[in-house]
Amino acid sequence: MSEGPVDKDALIRDLRRQLAAAQSEARLLQRRLGAGRELIEELRAAPRKPTAVPPRVAATLGRRLGLLRSPAGLGVVVAVMLAFVVDAGVGRYQAHLVKQQRQARLQLENAAMRSLYVELKRIVPDPDGKSFRLTLSMQNTSPAGPLYVMLNPVAVYVQSGMIWQQVPSRPAEAGGAGVITLVNDYAYDVVFTPDVAKWAELIPGYMHVRIQDDLLVSQKAQPGDDVVERRTPFYVYLKPHGADDADIKARSKMSGTPPVFIPMPPH
Repeated sequence: MSEGPVDKDALIRDLRRQLAAAQSEARLLQRRLGAGRELIEELRAAPRKPTAVPPRVAATLGRRLGLLRSPAGLGVVVAVMLAFVVDAGVGRYQAHLVKQQRQARLQLENAAMRSLYVELKRIVPDPDGKSFRLTLSMQNTSPAGPLYVMLNPVAVYVQSGMIWQQVPSRPAEAGGAGVITLVNDYAYDVVFTPDVAKWAELIPGYMHVRIQDDLLVSQKAQPGDDVVERRTPFYVYLKPHGADDADIKARSKMSGTPPVFIPMPPH
């Protein structure tokens, strides 16, 4: 029990030493903080000197400025500027050409699709008892002048089941193909033979026939790339050779003599 007071006194002395050391360290920090504040104030109050350019950097800038003042340097700068100007000019010119070509193309397409009128005028039986002769008519309504039209072979198809079967066809006259100068009107004949065994009968007693006229149209006699393809399909119901008119009238309740063909709208 005699060791209790001795331990308390030693503990009190140790705490006092720690307190004294902490107070001493606090005073030291306060002195350093005060010195730092004085240094900051002195730096703020001191006049600022301009930053000197290192000699090597100054020499480099001087050489560059001297190069720009020399005739060779000015020539290089002018050449670069001219290159940019020429490049910009070429770009604008190319854009202008593309715009002109696009406008010319649209004008040609408009002439081929709207100013060129194609009509199926008639279909009559051919004397051979197997073939038919059809007449196509073209009309140029464009005020811009003649159209140059290449006549391609006219294709004729007969529906058999769910498919279209192409049948033989040819120009009625020799030389019925080639390029024509269409000023006003032009008509040409095509002979075709619808020799199909099992043709589709959508209307009693009539074949379902498609006539496809493919043309190449230009506004120049010797065109380059300025050519437009014009495709015109015609759909008709065609009465075959040897058909029984009375049977057709009875089955379709048609009055009068059944016509050779019945035109239909594109479908």
